[in-house]
Amino acid sequence: MAGQGGNCLIDNDWICGEYVRTRSHELMDATLQHIGITLASVGIGLLVAFPLALAARRWRGVAGPVLGLTTVLYTVPSLAMFSLLVPVFGLSAAVVVTGLVLYSLTILVRNILAGLAAVPEEAREAARGMGYGPVRLLFGVELPLALPAVMAGVRIATVSTVSLTTVGALTGYGGLGNLIYEGLHSVFKAQVLTASVLCVLLAVVADVLLLGLQRLLTPWARKPRARRGAGKTGGAGGAGEARPVRGERKKAVA
Repeated sequence: MAGQGGNCLIDNDWICGEYVRTRSHELMDATLQHIGITLASVGIGLLVAFPLALAARRWRGVAGPVLGLTTVLYTVPSLAMFSLLVPVFGLSAAVVVTGLVLYSLTILVRNILAGLAAVPEEAREAARGMGYGPVRLLFGVELPLALPAVMAGVRIATVSTVSLTTVGALTGYGGLGNLIYEGLHSVFKAQVLTASVLCVLLAVVADVLLLGLQRLLTPWARKPRARRGAGKTGGAGGAGEARPVRGERKKAVA
């Protein structure tokens, strides 16, 4: 609500339509940067996590170190992670993307492994009986059946990445996080609230879109709808139950 002056910018209100109108270009640039960093981080994370998960499944001696290392990386605070990467990449977007990729590995690797482990052995045996080799078996049978678990991991990693991207404001590449940190330092209430709300909306929209993609790619995983007529023909006195007439009952007794 605007104060007595009638200008929410001057009154420094939390909710200010004038701020959104006058700073729309700035908000759009920050949002696009946020989306770009998120997409790059999750995409690269998948490219790295997939071979790691396959190696961990193939060799038991690799599974422990891979899962242990990715877990340890996830426990490193984001401020410390980005600070450790600055000497390597400098103050650039690569610092933020690399840190977010490392954070996503623990989620993606575990979900890929869980999805592949849940594939029924009967499906593998049937595919081998049809002449499927290891590569065709992986991409033609195992991965499609593992998609629900894999997509669940991608959704978690994406939402987490949207949140952690804001910390990249320390290097100047934090998307909406840049506006949040600047607003906090200058006590610009409308900027802090607007950027925060946009960040939450990004996470929600990303999760909904990925859920829709998951349902599109895995139609067999949907629960079948019950038929409208189910249950109407069964049971005593049902509408579809044939009842013998009196004459037929007498014949049966005779």
